[in-house]
Amino acid sequence: MNTSFNVMNTSFNVAEAGDGSYRLLAILRWVMVVIFVSFGIQKFTLQSAQGIAQFITNSPFISWLSIFGLRGEAYVLGVAELTIAALLAAGAFSPLLSAIGSLMGVVTFAITWSFFFTTPGVVKWSVSTDPIAWNLTGEFIFKDIVLLCVCVVLFLASLPRSFVPLRKA
Repeated sequence: MNTSFNVMNTSFNVAEAGDGSYRLLAILRWVMVVIFVSFGIQKFTLQSAQGIAQFITNSPFISWLSIFGLRGEAYVLGVAELTIAALLAAGAFSPLLSAIGSLMGVVTFAITWSFFFTTPGVVKWSVSTDPIAWNLTGEFIFKDIVLLCVCVVLFLASLPRSFVPLRKA
């Protein structure tokens, strides 16, 4: 099976076909597939739609989704997350789809992590007491930095070596 995809004489990569520690990145791919499927499915429930409304409303990046209404904005995000899951899964066989899916994951988690800063009341900044304190919502959002980093690693691992010169075989 061909595990590389040539675009302008560059070769994208698939972790499942790699050697050594690079091959272990396949575990991260499948964990992210499970995460995106579960997050995507949840967006089709009323409870989830109500729960994410405050983040969408206050986001400079996705507040435009409100044109679809409460349930519609959640559906759009759910479809996007399920699409990312499908691209990541297909990325086990297609290096280009791996790169596209992981890049979409990077964008997704960069936006959701921005909610930590754009949603009022999530973080309380203070010079006199705790320098930074967040509530349970903030704790929930803060973990997205790890998921963002996983998607960055998957994206960089999918790129041709000429794009990421520090990566070894």
